[in-house]
Amino acid sequence: MPSLADTQPDIAVLVGTRKGLFIARSDDRRRHWQLEGPHIAGYEIQAAYLHPDDPAIGYAAAHHPVWGIHVYRTEDGGRSWTGLAEVPRHGPDEDESSLKMIWSLAPGPGSDPDHVMAGVEPPGVFRSRDGGQTWRPLTGFNDHPDRPAWSPAKGGLAVHSLQPDPFDSQRLFVAMSAGGIYRSDDGGDHWQAANAGIRAPYLAEQAPECGHCVHRLLVHPAQPGRAYQQSHHGLYVTDDGGRHWQEVTDGLPSDFGYALATDPRHADVIYCVPEESSQFRATVDGRLRVYRSDDAGRHWTALTRGLPQENVFVTVLRDGLAADGLDPLGLYLGTSSGHLFASRDAGDSWQRIAGYLPGILSIRAVAVDDGAS
Repeated sequence: MPSLADTQPDIAVLVGTRKGLFIARSDDRRRHWQLEGPHIAGYEIQAAYLHPDDPAIGYAAAHHPVWGIHVYRTEDGGRSWTGLAEVPRHGPDEDESSLKMIWSLAPGPGSDPDHVMAGVEPPGVFRSRDGGQTWRPLTGFNDHPDRPAWSPAKGGLAVHSLQPDPFDSQRLFVAMSAGGIYRSDDGGDHWQAANAGIRAPYLAEQAPECGHCVHRLLVHPAQPGRAYQQSHHGLYVTDDGGRHWQEVTDGLPSDFGYALATDPRHADVIYCVPEESSQFRATVDGRLRVYRSDDAGRHWTALTRGLPQENVFVTVLRDGLAADGLDPLGLYLGTSSGHLFASRDAGDSWQRIAGYLPGILSIRAVAVDDGAS
């Protein structure tokens, strides 16, 4: 059997950590892996991706307490990275009132790799159409009248999970911790809260319109209107674009967690990693388990083969679980202890492909072609 060195990598898994960006590469069999990095060494990498339609191009959000906040761009599939002159920010200076953190970067609607969206703290959504050279604020969100109801969660006021609707180029979703889910139906000019049905016992109102602490949101590419979210209390599904949410937590060992992943070919398949509670943010019972549902959350199965099941008290953050979209589906799991696991059979079995990295903040997997490798 040829070694990975004799074949061209087909999968790139971008692993953002507390001390730089690592990239794991493999062919489409996903049996053997090469790890490169750290790129952008010393920076926290909150988000990084290669564009799914042009994986030579990609972006990374980097933060350092001394060197500041930067956006990096690659044009060779992640082999090298260049810092850009501008960052998305509310004002002309670098004070925390202008920019405290870039929590998320995501491709904008369409296939143009120069179309980038960013979610930042203080809460804001920004767009670049020139590959990150300049940024435009989406003032309909940034100046939203609900803004006084938004407040920092334990990790900060994170505007995360930027999700264009694959069936409607004008529809955008964003999730915020703590603020909730917002939807725009006109390309980002106007936004409305989309939190009906979400439990929020930490808020004073019984059914508040906003202020929810949403940990992760995924809009599904295979079924119009379908999306999943992990909230501070419960995992939810919607089939009407977020107008109403139904809780599907029954069968899980906890209603708390962060990470989600979907199978882009099957709308009813959802993966999550439950954690003990808000008070003890670590894997339930010290066991690293990924849970899968094949029926949109009505039933759940614990996936444990190849994952450690004793004395594993780690956290998997909101971007710490990702899928590659291949058939069979590949899944990638990163922990706060710096361990990276991969599955090449839709989660039925796992292998550790890297260990003792810095704490893992984000994972993004993409299929690449020869030109990006």
